[in-house]
Amino acid sequence: MKIFILLACLWLTVSSCHHAGNGKPKESPADDPEPAKFFPVTAFFKGQLADVNERGLTPLKYTTVKGHTDSAWLKPGELQSACAEFLHPEIDTVNLVKLFSEKKFMDQSIDAITFTYDAVSSLPDSMPLVHWDVYIEPLSGKVKRIYLVKNNGADKTIQLTWIADKWCSINYIRDQPNGGSIIEKQEKITWEF
Repeated sequence: MKIFILLACLWLTVSSCHHAGNGKPKESPADDPEPAKFFPVTAFFKGQLADVNERGLTPLKYTTVKGHTDSAWLKPGELQSACAEFLHPEIDTVNLVKLFSEKKFMDQSIDAITFTYDAVSSLPDSMPLVHWDVYIEPLSGKVKRIYLVKNNGADKTIQLTWIADKWCSINYIRDQPNGGSIIEKQEKITWEF
């Protein structure tokens, strides 16, 4: 877990640093373009899953369908299966820099540095990712939350909210023919009680 927090801090440091070169200011951004660096979301998720397994925690999964909620304890390894939908495609700089753009800003209302990722143009049919946000604590550099949206078919969307070191929730949403949408199923998996 410490390695992934270190990775997040290192990523923040690298993405916010600018090389001074020989001390002269840059004439224009085109003279020395800085390559985009996306936060490694998939590596973060895998680190969180590994941490839960290493600590021997037993997550509790709540599933709500049509207002009825059931709960079940997850066996070792089932948390990774429950979250597998969000481990592919790999969210990193190499895979997605040509398809998505990054915007970052300090959101004082939630005390977080927010990284927002949106498509730069229409996405290929093979790309289910639509949008994601990463929220980082400004003082500690720790990831607070990740929000991710994926298409899951012509009229279905999946939304993930991941609260670092605590829980995640998944909403399965279906678009209605007459407009609007409904949440068909909600899952919340918690490992911090």
